[in-house]
Amino acid sequence: MICIFSTNFLYISSVNALSDSKQFVLDAWTLVNEGYYDPERLDEIQWKKIRQKTLQKQIETSDEAYSAIEDMLKPLEDPFTRILRPKDYELLKTSNFGSEINGVGLQLGEDEMTKEIKVISTLAGSPAEEAGIISGDQIDKVDGISCSELGLANTASKLRGESGTKVLVQIKSMSNETKEIDLERRSVDLRPVRTKRLRDDSHTIGYLRITQFSESVPKKIEEALQELKEKEVEGIILDLRNNSGGLVSSGIAVADSFLSEQAIVETKDRNGIKDAIISQENTFFDGPMVTLVNKGTASASEILAGSLQDNKRSTLMGEQTYGKGLIQSLKSLGEDSGIAITVASYLTPEGNNIQGKGITPDKILDLPEARDYGNSEDKWVKNAEIYLNALFDENEVEEKVNELEKKDIEN
Repeated sequence: MICIFSTNFLYISSVNALSDSKQFVLDAWTLVNEGYYDPERLDEIQWKKIRQKTLQKQIETSDEAYSAIEDMLKPLEDPFTRILRPKDYELLKTSNFGSEINGVGLQLGEDEMTKEIKVISTLAGSPAEEAGIISGDQIDKVDGISCSELGLANTASKLRGESGTKVLVQIKSMSNETKEIDLERRSVDLRPVRTKRLRDDSHTIGYLRITQFSESVPKKIEEALQELKEKEVEGIILDLRNNSGGLVSSGIAVADSFLSEQAIVETKDRNGIKDAIISQENTFFDGPMVTLVNKGTASASEILAGSLQDNKRSTLMGEQTYGKGLIQSLKSLGEDSGIAITVASYLTPEGNNIQGKGITPDKILDLPEARDYGNSEDKWVKNAEIYLNALFDENEVEEKVNELEKKDIEN
């Protein structure tokens, strides 16, 4: 009894005397302890013991602190809960709030089973896209260093850098073909919202592409929808292909632009409390829609796609989406770094958990994808056009039939 008390007392004293570097590690531990969405998982990996073992290490420099936190988080086996060193933290803030980014333009994820680093999507107009890297490709090495050794965060970090510098990437395709690609980093214009009008002899359709969900996107979508309405579009093709997510709040706000007093998503926090988010009454567009998705459609874009599908607001076309049903919160850690923590899971309005599964489109498109989404050679967009035009024509026939029936009744 005395011994136990003595041990606790000594431990408390050591905490009080923590160096700045160890306090930094303890702050990270505390943020995860208070915010992680699955407390049972924390118990399983003996999270409190991990704290003790970590603080017993020699941690005197910033690099040692970052490495200690990375090692501390590994038992969670959650690639989305991760430490963000200064460069990565600044880059993530830039991508969420800025308009351009320096790097090769790859959005990466980690396979939950194999731990392989996979390409979720490539940014439009990026070096990676121009090199032919596609969603599903595996990143094996970066500058000769194995990605299994680097892990997700460090792989992403090594791909970033100053414009004009080069990085050698070893890629394995889904057909197991391995090749090395020398990529030159450059500034990539994120341009999160792109729009144009598609016209034929009888109908006008609006094309709206969202490449990621940054802070500015909801406002840009409102402006784009207003512009398309002024051009008297009859329907919209919403393109979410290779949109790997971003700010969840931004994706929810965009869903609110299309839905009227309907469920957008249901989140479940660490206490098991479910919170349904309902759209407001007013919409910015209520006409017919088709939404294009592919295996690069993930996270916030899946929330949007799932809400539109479950509410029968839009037909989904394309292929199975990525399947990321977890929500992260970005917390500041010190002055120039941060930590991303998985704080909740989400379900689609009909209660579907898409984590590791994805969303199945209403109509599967087994067609080659265009290199430049939305151009005249894009067969996916052409299919969406054909679908909408048939829907318009069907509605016109129905209206004419109703008019004839009304005249018959009046006569």
